[in-house]
Amino acid sequence: MMSPTSQPEPAQDAGPIPCHSAELLVHLARLVHSAAADVSLTPAQWTALRYFASANRMSRTPSAFSEFNATTRGTASQTVKSLIALGLLEKRAHESDGRSFLIELTEAGREKLADDPLDDLIHCIKDLSPARRAAFTETLAHLGEALARLRAAPTFGKCGDCGHCDTSRSGEVFCRCSQSLLNSADMRALCIDFAPGNLRR
Repeated sequence: MMSPTSQPEPAQDAGPIPCHSAELLVHLARLVHSAAADVSLTPAQWTALRYFASANRMSRTPSAFSEFNATTRGTASQTVKSLIALGLLEKRAHESDGRSFLIELTEAGREKLADDPLDDLIHCIKDLSPARRAAFTETLAHLGEALARLRAAPTFGKCGDCGHCDTSRSGEVFCRCSQSLLNSADMRALCIDFAPGNLRR
């Protein structure tokens, strides 16, 4: 029996407290492809299809995809090659550099994305209230930028939100990084040279 003056023994250290928010994010990523209607592609192949469907013309390369997918260039190249063999991606000559090529979706690739297993998660996000959805998107963007800084990795984002995007010219949008004019499709596209918007003028 404990005397009035005795102190309870300190609880043993159970180790670091798990971060349930981080675990939930990883669980969501896994849940996207579990019990998917179309299981003919691996998660990495689905990611590649989405990437090349949404990346801008400067970022549609295997090396840029390897950065986006946080994997080695060799692994990314094998994923791209497998999708080319399936007829879902194709190589096209680079318009300004004859020594390199770009990766584009084929018509079959676009049709494949109509059954994207990510669509269920997109539907759930769209069901959020506008305020909650905006806060969620802002939080994810902040986490992505913070983790990229910790890992010294590139931060991907859309040209329309990028600090290199110069909108000061009347009727034109200019990318200070690529030194090129941007069109409406570019503004909605992912870019490997994305920079935080506070650089914008």
